[in-house]
Amino acid sequence: MAKKLLVIISILFLSGLGYQAVKPNMSGAPPYGVTEDTVPEINFLNWLSQWERPDGPAKIGLQVGHYKNNEFPEELEHLRGNSGANGGGKMEWEVNLEIAEKTAKILKTNGIEVDLIPATVPPSYWADAFIAIHADGSSDKSKSGFKIAGPWRDLTGDTDKLIDYLTDSYYSQVGLDWDDNITANMRGYYAFSWWRHEHAIHPMTTAAIVETGFLTNANDRKILLESPELPAQAIADGIIKYLQSEDLI
Repeated sequence: MAKKLLVIISILFLSGLGYQAVKPNMSGAPPYGVTEDTVPEINFLNWLSQWERPDGPAKIGLQVGHYKNNEFPEELEHLRGNSGANGGGKMEWEVNLEIAEKTAKILKTNGIEVDLIPATVPPSYWADAFIAIHADGSSDKSKSGFKIAGPWRDLTGDTDKLIDYLTDSYYSQVGLDWDDNITANMRGYYAFSWWRHEHAIHPMTTAAIVETGFLTNANDRKILLESPELPAQAIADGIIKYLQSEDLI
């Protein structure tokens, strides 16, 4: 109870610091992130040094980007109108959902507990890893590739390792090149911003956002629409390797 109270106090304290959101990225990347200089220092959260992982099987949260974004709570109402990228007659959330469902099926067959999460994250959501699945878009149809990023602040110390496993799997299995345009909107993704939003992950949840490819690029779109099992398998394999490295499976 005391720990929960400290989290609430921290959120209330930081909510008054006046964070300025960056303008939405109309290419389809997650909107309204924060730049690094607006992210607070975290050394005051000393209670987290006593935090222990809850008992239970390995647990993964797979967030379907833009899915049910009309259900955002009041604190995130500015995101309700953003439907993400589109291409090939598909909205981004449809593509994200299919990949997430296929990823979840693979993980569950390996004895891993999986939560499929819409755009709205449950308050202080905790899992061994949280993966936000998105597809990119751009007015420049030549732009192609995938990218993966973590939050500006990582209290778990494991985000880089998770990203490395995901990147290696995705690069070797999907056939897309790495896009090095990691944006402030990705690093400042709203679901990572536990100091700013109630509906965000718990600070001890290792997290990453995966931009699976560009729906506005013919080659990327062909993979995402016709072979969603490829990104799903790659994401699942990266997660499994990460959980194995943590002796969780």
